[in-house]
Amino acid sequence: MKIKIHRGTNEIGGTCIEIQSDSCRILLDFGMPLINKSGNSFDFTQYIKNSVSELIKQGILPNIQGAYSEKPTIDAVIISHSHADHYGLMNYLNKDIPVWLGKATYEILKINNIFLRQNNRIETPNHYENEKSFIVGNFKITPYLNDHSSFDSYSFLIESENKSIFYSGDFRAHGRKVNIYKHFLKSAPQNIDCLIIEGTTIGRNQEYLKTEDDIKNELELLFKNSTSINYIFTSSQNIDRLVSIYKACLSSHKTFVIDVYSANVLEILSHFAKLPSILKGYSNLKVLYTYRLTTSLFKRGFDKLANKFAFNKITKKEISENPSDYVLLVRPSMQNDLEKIKVKNGNFIYSMWKGYKEQDSIKNFIDWLKSNGFEMQHIHTSGHADIATLKEFTDTINPKMIIPIHTFNKQEYKNIFTQKVVELNDNEIFKI
Repeated sequence: MKIKIHRGTNEIGGTCIEIQSDSCRILLDFGMPLINKSGNSFDFTQYIKNSVSELIKQGILPNIQGAYSEKPTIDAVIISHSHADHYGLMNYLNKDIPVWLGKATYEILKINNIFLRQNNRIETPNHYENEKSFIVGNFKITPYLNDHSSFDSYSFLIESENKSIFYSGDFRAHGRKVNIYKHFLKSAPQNIDCLIIEGTTIGRNQEYLKTEDDIKNELELLFKNSTSINYIFTSSQNIDRLVSIYKACLSSHKTFVIDVYSANVLEILSHFAKLPSILKGYSNLKVLYTYRLTTSLFKRGFDKLANKFAFNKITKKEISENPSDYVLLVRPSMQNDLEKIKVKNGNFIYSMWKGYKEQDSIKNFIDWLKSNGFEMQHIHTSGHADIATLKEFTDTINPKMIIPIHTFNKQEYKNIFTQKVVELNDNEIFKI
């Protein structure tokens, strides 16, 4: 087998790995970059009108033969999870290339197409399941469910030509699915030829990484001591975090207010796990119908997605009258709605990667909140494994060699792992 990492050997995000056998080619992930060449947060809007050839020349799309043409020569694309840095450019691929992804991930991408105006439509999805092998050409592929900040995340064992590759995907061991990680340690494949492993946290200060229960407890204490409203900014797809917020609201006797997008995410994913869903009767949940989002849904014929939560609606007036009763999930596009709530002072909890603060929309939103007397709080934990977990994971699999990916610090791997480390560069072909 041959490995060609099109992007990811020297950066976090934009992951795309090609695995080749004598008769088959597959892609593992097809992500959008997180940063641009200057090191700032990547903004795709300035490239959205560019052609495929232009995007390849600009280094946005990986230059992969047979991936975009009328007669594709890629046998499958396998998406590990629903973070955009792992799937965000797949709409440019030829639609005849089979796409494999988890069932819940497929549902998330469908929601994103509607609410985030994305265009990742998969006409005939192929679904894999945890620890159930499937075949693509002469590849045997086995998915393993991961603990990660994205729901329905996987790593993969790829076997062909009497060789084996394990791709870690993104993972951790301090989220709400830590038991899944512990199960993996007991069932992981052994003595594989090559491990391609993420190293997001390598190079960062290795302070204690909070668990999601730590996050829940920190939020609970903040909510209990607050005398005004609490705004919290986090991803609507970070289900572990939404559960932590919901639990903190229950124990502090606050009502968790979400928008229609978040309500739909929780409802659809509640079919795959026990999650707080309004339609399933969970208490302490209300829906705020924000103007821009609601108007857009009705104009585009998606009124059913909004109307199904109308019985649990809360108004801006109700929030304004008793602000200390509520915890609101917010984002920059809601600023006009928040202005109408007319609440001065409160907590603004930033619960995301710090790098996103560089984006103009988020920076301006935070400045506006500060000007209205909101006190900034940063309560967050990484979606990625710390070094101790990376070592435990690697030692359990015991590969003959390691290839770094999803990291800015691949040179540090040899100081961390006892196994042989092979440092590749983007577009370099490596034969196992």
